[in-house]
Parts: sequence; structure tokens; C-alpha cells
Amino acid sequence: MSFATVLYAAADGIATISLNQPDSRNALSDELLDDLLAAFEHARADGDVRCVVLTSTHETTFSAGGNLSGFAADVPLVHKHLYGIEKFPRLFRTIGTLGKPVICAANGHCLAGALGLALACDLIVASEKATFGTPEINVGVFPFMIMALIYRNLPRKKTTELLLLGERIDAHEAERIGIVNRVVPADEFDAAVRDWAQKLAAKSPVLMHMGKDAIYRQMDMAFEDALDYLRAQLTIAFSTQDIQEGVKAFFEKRDPQWTGR
Repeated sequence: MSFATVLYAAADGIATISLNQPDSRNALSDELLDDLLAAFEHARADGDVRCVVLTSTHETTFSAGGNLSGFAADVPLVHKHLYGIEKFPRLFRTIGTLGKPVICAANGHCLAGALGLALACDLIVASEKATFGTPEINVGVFPFMIMALIYRNLPRKKTTELLLLGERIDAHEAERIGIVNRVVPADEFDAAVRDWAQKLAAKSPVLMHMGKDAIYRQMDMAFEDALDYLRAQLTIAFSTQDIQEGVKAFFEKRDPQWTGR
């Protein structure tokens, strides 16, 4: 599968989607957002793909964030609302409802809208070279589209600090406050990402799908509603072949053979 602004490759149950517009430092243009949406949908439809890695081909930058030239483009406001910025929430929803785990491999600077893209993923592995931030306020913009994701992942006061000051933080501070799961040296980065991707791809695809859907759906439910929903999901899980196989393999001290059913 080929795209104009991203690279797509799949092997051993892992699909790798790489942002590939180095001249713009992978600014999230309409074209790039369209290709990302199409690439994730391709990974969703591929039954052999059990995990997705989102990364960048740029040596120092994951993505510089939103395409500022698009903000100032001389097009009707309604077109920006309906056809431009609408792609951000659609992409975030696509990742959340993909049914397959997504790792963001932040190999470099992850700024502005790209921070929202990273936080939409299930796990984030960061290189020690990476920095994170929401510098939009410094150019007279505000990170409206990613605010909901940041507040759902970070403590309220730290989120407000990032949004209002517009300052960057390094990878270790990002790990401390909960933006990233793991920080690794640059020379160990690819191996660390591959290790997690292989572990995720080895899990039951049907239980992973159900679990990821449950994570996404219960997040903003009232507590009692969440309990009822999750109880129903567990009951459904009991009907799968994979849960029976997993328990049987555990007692027989062998690796399970998943059927995805």
C-alpha cells in the first residue's frame, strides 16, 4: 500500500505507519491527515495486522504539529470547519476505535497537534532526543483540538501549564508527568519499540479488540454505567474460543494458539 505523505509497511503482525514529509517536519497538512486516516483504515481491514506503530522518517522530529499556513489560508470559514480541522477529531476517533493497539514511537520533537496525535495512541515510547509541548500560544493560536486528549491523559494543573506557557519539556519530564510510557536512549529506541510491538501482536486479537473498545468507551461513562457496560463485556468475553484457549494453555504450561474467535 503506497501513500504520498506516509510510508506503510506490514510484517509479522505489525503495521508501521511512518510520517514522511521531512521538508515540512511532518506538519499535519490536509494531505498528511488524509493519508494517515487511509493508512489506519487499511491496517484495520488487514486481518493479519495485530498492532500498529506510528512513527516518523525525520531524523529529529516526529511532527512539528498543525500546518500553520492552513490556518491562515484564504478559504471560507465553513470550509475550514467542515473539511479541514474536522480531520483531527476523525483521526483521533479512528485510532481510539481501531480495535488494535497503537504505539506512538516518538523518535523526535512532538509538538502542538502532534502531541494530540501521540496521546490518541495507546502507548508512547520516546527517544531521549524527543521533546514535547503545545507552543501554539506563542504564535497567537491555541491548541483547542487536542485539549480534550491532553486533559484526559495528564493532571489538570500540568496540562494548563503546558497550554498557557507554551514551553517545551524533555522526554524524561514527559514520562514523569504521564505523557509517555517509556523513555529509551536513541541507540536502543528501535529495539524497544519492536519489543513492545511484538508483545502486543502476540496477544489474542479478539480479546485485544474487545479490551481496546472497552477502554475507549468506558472512559467518560458515569461509574455505575461503566460497571454495567464492563460486566456485559466480560460476559461476552466468556463466549470466545480464545479465552478458553488462554486458560487451558496456562494450566498446561504452554503458549496459547489464538484463533481470534
